[in-house]
Amino acid sequence: MKAAWYEAQGPAEDVLNVGEMPDPEPGAGEVLLRIRASGINPGDVKKRSDEFGVGMPYPRVIPHSDGSGFVDAVGEGVSQVSVGDRVWCFGAQSYRPFGTAAEYAVVPETNVAPLPEGVDFEQGACLGIPGITAHRAVNAAGPPEGKWVLVQGGAGAVGLAAVALAEFAGARVIATVRSEAQEAVAMSAGAQVVVRTDGLSPSEVPSRIMDGAPDGVDHVVEVAFHANVLVDEQVLRQGGSIATYATGDPNPVIPFWPLVFKNVSLHFLGSDDFTPAQKQTAAADISSALAAGWAGYSIGQTYPLTDIAQAHQAVENRSAGGRVVLDLPSGAL
Repeated sequence: MKAAWYEAQGPAEDVLNVGEMPDPEPGAGEVLLRIRASGINPGDVKKRSDEFGVGMPYPRVIPHSDGSGFVDAVGEGVSQVSVGDRVWCFGAQSYRPFGTAAEYAVVPETNVAPLPEGVDFEQGACLGIPGITAHRAVNAAGPPEGKWVLVQGGAGAVGLAAVALAEFAGARVIATVRSEAQEAVAMSAGAQVVVRTDGLSPSEVPSRIMDGAPDGVDHVVEVAFHANVLVDEQVLRQGGSIATYATGDPNPVIPFWPLVFKNVSLHFLGSDDFTPAQKQTAAADISSALAAGWAGYSIGQTYPLTDIAQAHQAVENRSAGGRVVLDLPSGAL
């Protein structure tokens, strides 16, 4: 098979290679996928560049955790999918050496979900890391049905999915965004109220959120814990909760006593380490939301496998204006 890989970490143009590798075979409980599209997440490029400082986990890595395609073969004991099924996958390169930047990928059956009819492969390749993180963030404090959920950064990859999944679960959703274009994105995903923060001072943001939910919000999905925790505390109801998956400061200052007096619960989320049951529930709900009409993500740029270095650079430079995907159509690389 044709595949992309790296054997050392560093700049994309220096370490990414494209060539031939042996076709993989599924083991017990595993599924062999013929990859049609491979999604690129920020975490994929950070692993390649060693931004996390953990070094090479394996001598050779085929990057990318998310992808979509057809089931090509199944291993012993696989019962939930069949050869020929259209699917999307997640966690292909989480604690595993070989991800989806190849013609074929082997993943556990538990890391595969059905791709609804009418949803294209490029969309399917974008769902894994941001969608499952969003689902966990929305549900970390319990079912959101009937609650006010604030999604900070409601037009980002995780935030957009969080808006859609919270609305799909019956929550009332407020999203913060930074521009008119992002406002339209969050509204289209299902936000009932959108607060544009561009041009607002930090002291004005809480009152704008409270205009939408005068009694406060029940739960916050937080993309920038260090920057927003003061706002979150002000708008949360008694007994509210925050689920955060990112911060710009690894040692943020928090308003301890105000959070204590409101009995706020904090949930810190690392997507690689969600339980298998949490991931499977998330995948099922994501597929259901797509089948029910969620439009998913805007695809900014697609690249052939041979241009994977340029694709990684587009993610790093945030130049795509949407999600970045490798397109691996059958017989055309």
